[in-house]
Amino acid sequence: MSAMTKATIDDLRALLERDAKHFGPTLARLAAERGLAVTKKEDGSIRPIPITATPVIVDSAELARRQRLAALLASAGLKMSRAVLDGLRRDVVFNGLSPLEQQLAQATFRSLDTLVTTRVDFFVSDAVHALELNATIPAMQAYSDIAANTFLEVVGRHWGASEAQVAAWKSKNGSNAKALFDALMAGYAKVRPGQKPSRMVLLCRRNDAQLTEQRSLCARFNELGVEAEVVHPDQLSGTDRVIANGKPVDLVYRHLFVRRLEEADLPGAEYVKGLLAEPNGKRAVVLNPPASQVEVKAVFGLMSEAVEDGAIAKAAGLTDDELGAIRSTVPWTRLFKGDARLKEVLANPDRYVLKRSWDYGGRAVFVGRTRHEASFGERVKAAYGEALDWEAMCRRAIEDPTGGGFVVQQVIDIHPERHLLCSGESQSWADLFVDFSSYASVGLPNQPAWGGVCRGSISHIVNIVGGGGVLPLLTSEVARELHSAATGRVK
Repeated sequence: MSAMTKATIDDLRALLERDAKHFGPTLARLAAERGLAVTKKEDGSIRPIPITATPVIVDSAELARRQRLAALLASAGLKMSRAVLDGLRRDVVFNGLSPLEQQLAQATFRSLDTLVTTRVDFFVSDAVHALELNATIPAMQAYSDIAANTFLEVVGRHWGASEAQVAAWKSKNGSNAKALFDALMAGYAKVRPGQKPSRMVLLCRRNDAQLTEQRSLCARFNELGVEAEVVHPDQLSGTDRVIANGKPVDLVYRHLFVRRLEEADLPGAEYVKGLLAEPNGKRAVVLNPPASQVEVKAVFGLMSEAVEDGAIAKAAGLTDDELGAIRSTVPWTRLFKGDARLKEVLANPDRYVLKRSWDYGGRAVFVGRTRHEASFGERVKAAYGEALDWEAMCRRAIEDPTGGGFVVQQVIDIHPERHLLCSGESQSWADLFVDFSSYASVGLPNQPAWGGVCRGSISHIVNIVGGGGVLPLLTSEVARELHSAATGRVK
């Protein structure tokens, strides 16, 4: 089936904009009830994440192409991290890890060959540009399902679609939660051949920001035939087998940063440290295993450099396909070191982004072209405790060893898109910077049927916990059928 025409997409969007005042409140309410929300660490209160009435529509073949690119980039990242810790510019990555991350990385990096779930974050403009690789706790599989499925249900019913039609659309559109389940089952079988877990737990800290998503995943996993529940470190025990809430556990899905275990106020941290340090599968299979070194942005920089330096590519054992994926998607990214690089970045701030090599949540990301905006000043002050202009911040960053220092990346030119955000009873227009993330697995016999997720933010730095919304992602085939339902009732 051919791709959806621009005219049809525009007409569908116009119909959605027209009717959003009718279905928007239900869309926002149901999405939040199903888990599209952020949990506040301080008190456990829930803040719904806005959802747009305007979806992202991508042809199925293009979705598959992006997923393939993500798989190649994730594989390359794992290989590069292994080569780095084996001697290729080791300090660039190792020195940025926390003490526990260093200990676990040193013990496991040579044998680490499987990551059941990774996520590559892209910006899409004239081409698909890979910004970074998430390999520790790459979340939003449930968020993406909640957004797309709730959108299809609410809008479809508003336009008179039958329950059978809505169910067919959801099936055709795919499920990242189902793909995650399949990946976990395959990863478990790789450690314990021929077996399937009887019980699994999703391990996170109390009041984890994405706690509602974890609960949604557990509900889905239970539907798929494996008992699952969310647990916290102090709920685990057992010497021969892992026990959670009095019952044995076969599989632990880790939604917990390793460095969280070094926090003094995390009960149960010592037990989890021991679990992560032992040979995989001794008491329970842990997926994903510790892999902080894979996500370090210096690794992404070395992947970029490998395109120009054959010695780096050879040391990492990168294939032609992996190098091709890097060449076509990864923007120029390098370690932010040296007077020449500092001089270039100071002279051309609109061309560059600085990112702390090992950090998460977009907290230490500085986009040069936003240097005069209030959000830039807020980020600088949060990082360095005082207001700094671009030059002063760059001079501070190039000497800052925290998290292994900074990388500098070529900025990707994207423009905000106009979207209709639904939150509570209101619908409001916003100009959003939209990213596209693709999931992938490394080291499994086959890739599960992964899809993607789209986030939108008024900031260049797209992060759900820090604000913004989730955009339903639809295949063009499903969007075309949704359009048919809409036009069938228009008089």
